[in-house]
Amino acid sequence: MRCDEHELLNMLPRLRRYARALVRHKEEADDLVQDTLERAWLKSSLWRGVSDMRAWLFSIMHNLHADGARRPRIHTIELDDNTPEIPIAARQGEQLAMRDLQTALNQLPDEQREVLLLVALEEMAYADIAKTLNIPIGTVMSRLSRGRERLRIVLEAQAKPVRLKIVK
Repeated sequence: MRCDEHELLNMLPRLRRYARALVRHKEEADDLVQDTLERAWLKSSLWRGVSDMRAWLFSIMHNLHADGARRPRIHTIELDDNTPEIPIAARQGEQLAMRDLQTALNQLPDEQREVLLLVALEEMAYADIAKTLNIPIGTVMSRLSRGRERLRIVLEAQAKPVRLKIVK
């Protein structure tokens, strides 16, 4: 082991103490010490030019801590055997409904689908849609009405259960 490596290891207690003072949680402090040592090890080619290893390591730690404080943190909760499970709502129904809606929309004529999407998704006013598509406002209203009706019919047809024959 080189002298510099030995000096680095001798700094561990001081680094831990400083890290705990900075972050106040043992696990976070250990992570900060590990990140500091990792950064110092990656920069080991600079060790020869370092006159005060302690000051150099503490400045690395300080900069890592400052960078970490600027980054948004994700709040986590440690789970153990006594932690109740958090219920998660099933999303399959939503995904199936979206798939059915997309299939139904694809069955509409383009001019009805365009108007329907501009009203429903973009929340555009009829006058704005008429100007956008360069059609009269009455045409917008009739396409929208026919598109809604056709969409309703297609979605109702998809919702009807399929009767299976029992073959003996």
